[in-house]
Amino acid sequence: MPVEKVEKIWMNGEFVDWDKANIHVLSHVIHYGSSWFEGIRCYNTKKGSAIFRLNAHVRRLFDSAKIYRTIVPYTQKQINEAIIATIKANRLKACYVRPIVYRGYGVVGVNPLHCPIDVAIAVWSWGAYLGADAIEKGIDVCTSSWRRSAPGTLPTFAKAGGNYLNSQLIKMEALANGYTEGIALDHTVNVSEGSGENIFVVRDNILFTTSFAAAILPGVTRATIIALAEKMKMKIVETQIPREMLYIAAGLRLPLVMAVINRALSAPINIHGDQSDTMGARDAGYALNRRGDSREAQLELRPFHGGQARRPHALVAH
Repeated sequence: MPVEKVEKIWMNGEFVDWDKANIHVLSHVIHYGSSWFEGIRCYNTKKGSAIFRLNAHVRRLFDSAKIYRTIVPYTQKQINEAIIATIKANRLKACYVRPIVYRGYGVVGVNPLHCPIDVAIAVWSWGAYLGADAIEKGIDVCTSSWRRSAPGTLPTFAKAGGNYLNSQLIKMEALANGYTEGIALDHTVNVSEGSGENIFVVRDNILFTTSFAAAILPGVTRATIIALAEKMKMKIVETQIPREMLYIAAGLRLPLVMAVINRALSAPINIHGDQSDTMGARDAGYALNRRGDSREAQLELRPFHGGQARRPHALVAH
């Protein structure tokens, strides 16, 4: 969907007009994908605007940059404060937040070490990432022919711009074949994740999710769901998930922070094979209700009731 223009973008410590937030065409990031970013949600709650797990997101932003030998020229506290200030400057009660660190204009070449490190923060209104009907009707997904990166190639722990070229291939292939999303396998041909989401599977009242070894990005929403499930005394298993398990699970969910959802932060999915072998099953999902203060949204997990019958599987945004 088109980006909805707001007034100001934070760039290197200053607010600039939306239309003037530009970089040079020879900036390193444009040619080599040298950027690190986060996707964060600010929700309008009964107690005011609340940013979902701001500290955890900004910590991962700094971790991603560090993996690529990049020093962010601000502290995590300064970025936290800049994000809050950017939301206020644009007078938004609810929005999507995109902080990004990138190598700017200086040197063109594979060696990035002589390029400046720039930081920007943009906010705007962004609706349901996988479509307005994703929660009520579910989405159709397929297993992708593209694999996630093998160990020793690209560091999947980093939320890096260049890493998302792989995600683009997964997403475009799914759309070209009539699906909403694709699920990638890892180098061992076991389940990894969606193009921009981690994955959960329910089987025999056990919550399964792929381990870090499956070339996943450790999602903030993923960690939140695990913590809430533990609080509910649910058994959680982080392991290798064979592809065929997607077809027989009682439930599978893709938690989505990037989707503004009234009753849930995860979308049920209809698993298809390489062709169209649709699998059906009863609802085994859970809804995440937002509760929060002015600093950070908290979540509670409860069984989901109502709406149309769910298909068996689902994804959660990074």
